[in-house]
Amino acid sequence: MEVLTLLGVLVALAAVVAIVGHPLRRGPEAMERGTSARVRDLEAAREAKYQQIRDAELDARLGKLSEEDHRVLDRQLRAEAIEILRELDELQ
Repeated sequence: MEVLTLLGVLVALAAVVAIVGHPLRRGPEAMERGTSARVRDLEAAREAKYQQIRDAELDARLGKLSEEDHRVLDRQLRAEAIEILRELDELQ
């Protein structure tokens, strides 16, 4: 009975090690694929943020936004764009 218990514990331990260690055993290619996908996502987010900034500028010129509202929105959008650019720089 003790042998079966020990064998069961060893099998469970091996399963835990395999599951936990799987991400660590992935090769550099898998890491690069994950990074390049993240870069693509960030580049798309950057372009979307730039479009939001342009849209806000247009709305301000058309009078849809007050000068104060535009300043607040522009500051927020540019801060978000800077964060995206920083993250892109870290990955590249």
